Amino acid sequence: MSSSLRFDRGHTDDLMAFLMSAPSPYHAVASAAARLEKAGFRQVEETAAWEGTTGGKYVLRGGAIVAWYVPEGAGAHTPFRIVGAHTDSPNLRVKPLPDTGAHGWRQVAVEVYGGTLLNTWLDRDLGLAGRITLRDGTHRLIDIDRPLLRVPQLAVHLDRSANTDGLKLDRQKHMQPIWGLGDVEEGDLIRFVAEEAGVDAEDITGWDLMPHPVEPPSYLGRDRELVAGPRMDNLLSVHAATAALAAVAGQPDSEIPYIPVLAAFDHEENGSQSDTGADGPLLGTVLERSVFARGGTYEDRARAFAGTVCLSSDTGHAIHPNYAERHDPTHHPVVNGGPILKVNVNMRYATDGSGRALFAAACEKAGVPWQTFVSNNAMPCGTTIGPITAARHGIQTVDIGVAILSMHSARELCGADDPHLLATALAAFLAG
Repeated sequence: MSSSLRFDRGHTDDLMAFLMSAPSPYHAVASAAARLEKAGFRQVEETAAWEGTTGGKYVLRGGAIVAWYVPEGAGAHTPFRIVGAHTDSPNLRVKPLPDTGAHGWRQVAVEVYGGTLLNTWLDRDLGLAGRITLRDGTHRLIDIDRPLLRVPQLAVHLDRSANTDGLKLDRQKHMQPIWGLGDVEEGDLIRFVAEEAGVDAEDITGWDLMPHPVEPPSYLGRDRELVAGPRMDNLLSVHAATAALAAVAGQPDSEIPYIPVLAAFDHEENGSQSDTGADGPLLGTVLERSVFARGGTYEDRARAFAGTVCLSSDTGHAIHPNYAERHDPTHHPVVNGGPILKVNVNMRYATDGSGRALFAAACEKAGVPWQTFVSNNAMPCGTTIGPITAARHGIQTVDIGVAILSMHSARELCGADDPHLLATALAAFLAG
């Protein structure tokens, strides 16, 4: 590995800051947009007419962002190079009627979002974040980043089998966090949130709120070669793709043969079927409008899409030292070994041999090592936005990512080198 690529502490430090700034998908896209603004990108509204100007632009919708850079000289049929990712992580979400409790405890009613490892949310200090919607239709971001909530575990004295037969958690009964003492009062939580936001509770007519661990990310290990933190699946990829797009946009336009794109979607963890999910029309609409804004026709749109490639970047499974038998016996991705190429012949990942060659070329150009992941035949394989993007838009798509441990835990683990290695490979891909 090139010494210039070995463990860029600045990039990893910035990732940790990004994780702290993004306790919800809405905060994640706001933080990504702020980084792109510093690189010269400007927001365009979906409801406005678009001009075919060059430079960096982005669209925000809920917890999703699509950003792209049009270099000087780009034609209406110029293909796109896309990095796709997702902004959501498995967690707990506040219900529409949040005030509950029993036996003198005040609690918050929550719903389990995605494939959360429930036990990792127990006995953890939790804040509250997300967005509120006001009566006039505007939104406010909320981030109460201090210990406020806690899902208390039952003492071992009252569950003697917890360490022998395994901990059994009922998603409805056992996951409601406490946040105080006293009688349950309807509207109590939203009144508290309104006070924190500096608005009248009567003006809050909607909310998308979620608890989040307040413990910050940290380096781990004797040599600080690991990073532990929340929401790496998949904010690690969102951060790397944002950094890569900003870096490519800073190059001379003559060296950018494609239109580089970042597409970070919401709701991947529950199927991507929403107006901000990868199975919605957002990406296709933005790409088409970009073509048409530059004077293109449907023929130009078809030509551009035919030459477009997407890297679907999401976290994957590193070899687990305590459960090695759960992995494929010949594919053992390791942390700090560089990004992984994710393969599944049943198209749970979108990679094929052509995609493998394309990704290998990008890594070779960047001087970045890479690895391959495939599931054990006896274990069901997860999926990503990759197959959805390929099928919905007819775009060649390759699934990649970073190998981590504790995926879907409230606190995940990655190698400290890998985030920078991923960003470097993504920049090489976007630059063509």
